[in-house]
Amino acid sequence: MKKNKQSPENDELRPEYDASALKSGVRGKHFERYQAGTNLVLLAPDVAAAFPSESAVNEALRSLIKGKEESVSSAA
Repeated sequence: MKKNKQSPENDELRPEYDASALKSGVRGKHFERYQAGTNLVLLAPDVAAAFPSESAVNEALRSLIKGKEESVSSAA
C-alpha cells in the first residue's frame, strides 16, 4: 500500500515554519537519554486498585523503605 503524499495546498504546516529545516531531523536522536531518565512501573490491577493516586503509592513505598532501613539498623 502506497502512502499518499500531501500536496502543498493540503499542507497544514504554518507559514512561519521552514519545512526544509524539518527534513534534516534524526529519528531517535534523544531516545537513549529519554529512556535512561524514565522509570515507569506497571502495577498489577489488584495492586493499583488499592491506591487512589500516585502519591499514595509513593508514600507507601517510602514507608516500606524506611521500615526496611530501621530493621537493618536494629539488626546491626
